[in-house]
Amino acid sequence: MEKLTIEIVDHIDSANVYSELSHPQSGGICVFVGAVREFTNNEEVVALEFETYKNMALKEMEKIALEAMEKWELNKVLIRHAVGAKKVEEPVVVVGASSAHRTACFEASRFLIDTLKEKVPIWKKEIFKNKSVWVSAHP
Repeated sequence: MEKLTIEIVDHIDSANVYSELSHPQSGGICVFVGAVREFTNNEEVVALEFETYKNMALKEMEKIALEAMEKWELNKVLIRHAVGAKKVEEPVVVVGASSAHRTACFEASRFLIDTLKEKVPIWKKEIFKNKSVWVSAHP
């Protein structure tokens, strides 16, 4: 049984996330889906565009997943991020964790998304009607 799902994809389909995280010893499954929102700082967003250094991103995502597995004794972890242009309401990232109890999967899911945003080389460009801005200058 695969415990880690780590992917960089062109399109996120969240329909199967529950089954990907389901485990016979898990009483809790938590999922966070990040999507493109319509406004940023009162400016209308047309789209977001994501780029990555894929090999390094996958390695960093795996490190984050393994750290979470150990710290919260998780049964499964999923981290999936999309690249390319994404329209408003389109999902761009999904993270999830399953564990025996809800507290562990809630805490782990928060750690997964926050640490991914902080450490993984995925860059985001916000595209507005009259301009575009790279907003992820790190890591």
